[in-house]
Amino acid sequence: MARDDQEPKQMVPSTMRVVFGIIMIIVYVGMGVLLLINYFDWHTEVLTWLRYIGGILFILYGIWRGIRQFWGIDSSL
Repeated sequence: MARDDQEPKQMVPSTMRVVFGIIMIIVYVGMGVLLLINYFDWHTEVLTWLRYIGGILFILYGIWRGIRQFWGIDSSL
C-alpha cells in the first residue's frame, strides 16, 4: 500500500519535466529561427556568419532535444 501512496507524488515531477522539456524545445527552435531571419538586426560581417551558425546550432539542438524527449531518452530516472 505504501507504493500506491508514492505514485501520485512521482507523477507530478514527471509531468512537469515533460512540459518543461517541450517548452525548451520550442525556445531552442524558436531562437534558431529568429537568428536565421535576423530578428535581432545584426548587420556586421562577423555577426552575420555567427548568427547563421548559431541559428543552425539552436535548431539542430532543439530537434535533438525533441527526439530525446519523445523517445524517452531524456529521462534521468
